[in-house]
Amino acid sequence: MRGPLGAVIGRYPSSDGSTQLGGIIRHNRKCRDVAFLVIFIAFWIGMIVNSSFGFNQGNPMRLTYGLDYKGNVCGDKHAKPGLRELELKYWQNPNQVYQSGLKNDQFKLVNARSICLLDCPSPSEDSLNWVCDYPEGDIRLSMADWIDRNYDYFEFLTPEMRNSSLQLQGPCYPVIFPSVNVYWTCQFIARASNMSLRHWQQMGGVKINEDIVMDKSIHKSINSRSAVLKRYMADIGKSWPVLIVCGGILPLFLSVIWLLLIRHFVAAMPWITVVLFNVLIVTVTMFYYLKAGWIGNDAVSPIIGEHDPYIHISGRELHHLRAVAVLMTFIMVVAVLTSIAIVRRILMATSVLKVAAKVIGEVQALIIFPLIPYGILAVFYMLWLSAALHLFSSGQVVQNNCNSNCCAYDLISKRVNCDRCCGYSIHYTPHIGVAILFHLFGCYWGTQFFIACSSTVIAGSVASYYWARGETSPEIPFLPVFSSMKRLLRYSLGSVALGSLVVSFVESIRFVLESIRRKVKVASHTPDSWMGKVLFHSSNCCLRTIEWIIKSVNRNAYIMIAITGKSFCRASTIATELIMNNIMRIGKVNVIGDVILFLGKLCVSLSSAVFAFLMLDTHKYRSAHNKISSPLLPVLVCWGLGYVVATLFFAVVEMSIDTIILSFCQDSEEHQGTAQYAPPLLIETLNDQNEMQRLTQGPQ
Repeated sequence: MRGPLGAVIGRYPSSDGSTQLGGIIRHNRKCRDVAFLVIFIAFWIGMIVNSSFGFNQGNPMRLTYGLDYKGNVCGDKHAKPGLRELELKYWQNPNQVYQSGLKNDQFKLVNARSICLLDCPSPSEDSLNWVCDYPEGDIRLSMADWIDRNYDYFEFLTPEMRNSSLQLQGPCYPVIFPSVNVYWTCQFIARASNMSLRHWQQMGGVKINEDIVMDKSIHKSINSRSAVLKRYMADIGKSWPVLIVCGGILPLFLSVIWLLLIRHFVAAMPWITVVLFNVLIVTVTMFYYLKAGWIGNDAVSPIIGEHDPYIHISGRELHHLRAVAVLMTFIMVVAVLTSIAIVRRILMATSVLKVAAKVIGEVQALIIFPLIPYGILAVFYMLWLSAALHLFSSGQVVQNNCNSNCCAYDLISKRVNCDRCCGYSIHYTPHIGVAILFHLFGCYWGTQFFIACSSTVIAGSVASYYWARGETSPEIPFLPVFSSMKRLLRYSLGSVALGSLVVSFVESIRFVLESIRRKVKVASHTPDSWMGKVLFHSSNCCLRTIEWIIKSVNRNAYIMIAITGKSFCRASTIATELIMNNIMRIGKVNVIGDVILFLGKLCVSLSSAVFAFLMLDTHKYRSAHNKISSPLLPVLVCWGLGYVVATLFFAVVEMSIDTIILSFCQDSEEHQGTAQYAPPLLIETLNDQNEMQRLTQGPQ
């Protein structure tokens, strides 16, 4: 049976009736859960090693640009020859592209001869244009002159070179089909130029296949799942100014404003929050409809730069945006209906928020304290994102192993070479996938750890205030926030590491099961597959529930860790007993306050998403070098970062309410149902004798 905690957390009456002044929430403390702190430190050593591998092996340019026939990344100024500004991948031989699109042919597009260009070539209306190989050997042209000549030096070729070119073996290849820049790849349009084709035939060139198979082959390669994933990751790298402004600075500003408004206009804030939330979620949904092309004519396009309006090419990104638009419509409807349902409860939320507003007014350092974990998380996320981009682009550029007949003229050896005709690709080993998963888990664990540390410090500060009866007392440190930080760093980091690990582990298991469920949904065609689907749906639902319970228990455990200095498991037990014993007292009051705070966090994160949409809609991110493939991932990342920042700052209110209520329950339990340390502040804020009686005595 758990005994009273008075000797640990406050003043308590002794056997002779006098009042003993125990050190408030700092008596008899010692280091807890040290083993998990060691595990956490070891894990971060592993994260450093893992990130170092990414920085050594990765090249974020690979996420955007393709490889040429020499294995160079287009746009790489360090390549041989230097390809600075030559960012577009162009397949020279149209027949190889055609061959790669045939169902029964073993030739792969990755082995087709490709070079890097500044712009996509187009056929001429009165002559035959050529695109020749990089100038080397007997071709005495600089790369700049080669570009100025539109990549054409056919007139300088020897008769032997001209003959091999007419056989589609280079070094020059005819421009028969128009092409357009699609995600830095020249997409053929299967509509040959009659004039160019006539010139080609008159010169005695071999037959060039005309079929829609060509552009379908390129389009299939561009829209493969791996290519789309790479583009999404590249979007993050290109939109880093948007992430800083909309994922960092804006939510910081909005969160501080929200806290100040709670401090001075607490009665109006629940109403403002609910109305603003509904406006923002409708706005974000409309932006998704706009970019999906269902409203207006501003749908995302894979084509970069100017093109003929009759050319229409779509990508997976557009389908993803439409799927998210449908999902957001459902979320919007549920959110609006839920907001209407809680309108009658908002007055209760106002009375609860008054508690936190009074505490913030007395312990004013709480408003600026979240700037410390915010700064730490900002540095952490910048380093993490940089390492993530390098990890996703890591791997070795190796020549493919193929038996295809793809001979080409070699300007160095001055002959047609068929020995090294296979193209290059990036070779990914299984350990790279493991490294990426490890890196993702590290991000989630690190985020949960820093949020938990912030929550624990806030809880310790508010508990100091409560157990001094809300008065300015010599027993309350002059700066309670920094005293709480000192206790955390000295005694409780291991407990916080354990709590954040539990949440991260459960979330990871849920993610794995969700991935398996999706694969079963796509791959299973057997009649009895519904059993597996039901199993995975049920397990996912259960894990979501468990995750929510664990997060709730963890939050209360951090409060008891701050108050008592106990280990994580012991603090969780104490918190759970207090909640279960007082569930009828605190349930309704606490839940509605949490709902309003959750809506407040969503308001900040949705505002980040709206401004991210607006920034990404500028010319900088819609064309040329910095064009992003889709606003989807940058907006979602800004949304997530905004929510994390809001969580750090809103924890001041959230943890203040929970700490006051748990302290009140503990106080009541130790003193036969009458709270001795409840400050006048608490009574004033609630200002409802009936509610106070219900909280103190419970249901009759």
